[in-house]
Amino acid sequence: MLHRTLFLFLSFLAATLLQAQEPLKNTAFRDGERVDYVLKFNWGPIWMTVGTAEWEISSDKYHGQDIHKVSLRTLTNKRADRYFVLRDTMTTYVSHDLVPLSFKKVGREGKRYKQDYVNYSYANGKCSVSTYHRTDDHTPRTSSYDGATLAYDMVSMMLRARSFDPTGWQKGHRIRFMMAEGRKVSKQSIVYRGKKVVELDDMRRKYNCLVFSFMEYENNKETEIVKFYITDDANHLPVRLDMHLNFGSAKAFMTHAKGLRHAETSIVR
Repeated sequence: MLHRTLFLFLSFLAATLLQAQEPLKNTAFRDGERVDYVLKFNWGPIWMTVGTAEWEISSDKYHGQDIHKVSLRTLTNKRADRYFVLRDTMTTYVSHDLVPLSFKKVGREGKRYKQDYVNYSYANGKCSVSTYHRTDDHTPRTSSYDGATLAYDMVSMMLRARSFDPTGWQKGHRIRFMMAEGRKVSKQSIVYRGKKVVELDDMRRKYNCLVFSFMEYENNKETEIVKFYITDDANHLPVRLDMHLNFGSAKAFMTHAKGLRHAETSIVR
């Protein structure tokens, strides 16, 4: 589904998280960053705008600690609401050294109200994770994870990955990582596809981008779920994603960004 795919793509930028399991200095973003997206769906030869998404980073406190608070809100427009209603808000808290502390996702998806929670704790050199998933028509589901390898929810993983430098990666480079959702904690993988110039019509801009694919492995078969594009500069901003859904194709395009920490050197002049 479109809402799940948009949610997943944030985690795909975390391909490098297994290369460093310790606290990491943030080099990519600052509080006050905000990025807006338009969501489009393909019906035959027609691409129709179906909604928007908004990403925002702010300063906050968590158990008395100064931290980053990140929110991602997605919603469909009135035309799309006739087929599928989406009103989702995801919120994550991370320390200033990019260690995840808490995550929640609440909202309406179709006719169902959903809740997902992920809580983290750290002791004796281990990462412990507890997850909770509930819809208004099913019994709640929980899971847990304990290990020396850190686990991340989809939003906190993106924050961490934005501070890595992929210089020197070759096409086909594959990395696996642990991802925490409300239902479970599981291994995921992405594949680096190289570089491409991406044009954003709404912004009237072109960006030099790094290209990745999220590959889902299920029933002994690997399938590309999303191809995503991030700016090839110090911001590492996601500017476009192409989604392969059960019922068609969808795309998300960045339409506006402000409060960026670095100059947008990936813009094609």
